Amino acid sequence: MHRRRRTALTVSAALLAGAPLLTACGGQTHPGAAALVGGDRIEVSTLQGQVAAVREAQRDSKDAPQLIDKSGQLSRAKLHGMIFDRVLDRAARDAGVTVSRNEIQQMRKAAAAQSGGEAQLRTAMLQQSWVAPGQIDAVLREQVQLTKLAQALGADLQQPEGQQAVGDALSKASKALKVDVNPRYGAWDNKQTQLANYKAPWITQVTKPAETGDGSGA
Repeated sequence: MHRRRRTALTVSAALLAGAPLLTACGGQTHPGAAALVGGDRIEVSTLQGQVAAVREAQRDSKDAPQLIDKSGQLSRAKLHGMIFDRVLDRAARDAGVTVSRNEIQQMRKAAAAQSGGEAQLRTAMLQQSWVAPGQIDAVLREQVQLTKLAQALGADLQQPEGQQAVGDALSKASKALKVDVNPRYGAWDNKQTQLANYKAPWITQVTKPAETGDGSGA
């Protein structure tokens, strides 16, 4: 996928694990909001909960020090993922795409098989993509949704033209939602559908969720 247009997953980086309640969002006053997406609030407390789940899983790992050290931008990563999830939802809805629970379950079975088992899948997602066990289904849902969005658009994600088509659909959805991010976390880039100055882990193969991030925290 064109590196500047590839679609990012709900996986990876950010600022402080315990960000304080913030009073400004995009220059407006939205107490406690990390971002507004389509008029809906993403609460700082909700973001903190996502971060806390990952930190808890990391602390329970035998590689805890290394995992925590490499995920210094965890809060921004989680906020990026929460915003991107809503952008993808809008693009999918505009294209008439839906995702069933059964499709997510089938994707999880395939992902576990590729990883060598459910335990190995959980370990890989935590290490490579900063995803807690309870967050895995949300990541897999995005992968199914992205694949079906590409199909609905007649786009091949393995080809630059297909990647461009999906990127355009996401950009259109992002602009329509008028994403407004608390300055503490950065600014949202509609064209790249990501937080500015944050390099999201790109989907390289939507059928291999355990390989969607490099854990670099870049």
